[in-house]
Amino acid sequence: MANGEIQAQQVRAFLAAAGIPSELRGESLRNTHGLTLDGLGMVGIVVQAADEERARELLASAEQGQFRLDDNADGLS
Repeated sequence: MANGEIQAQQVRAFLAAAGIPSELRGESLRNTHGLTLDGLGMVGIVVQAADEERARELLASAEQGQFRLDDNADGLS
């Protein structure tokens, strides 16, 4: 889950750079008012089941400051 549209787009671009397609799902409140309040406006980032484990690993690595795309932009280095 992302906290709003901007963060969701950043995560989506990050996954795309690693070759993982994704879609956004969430409350329409984020589009009409651009805010998140008590979970309203939260955005889910959905990947294919085959990409789920790799996406979780990449995101965890990024949160820990250990992520780096290799020259082929296909994963951890």
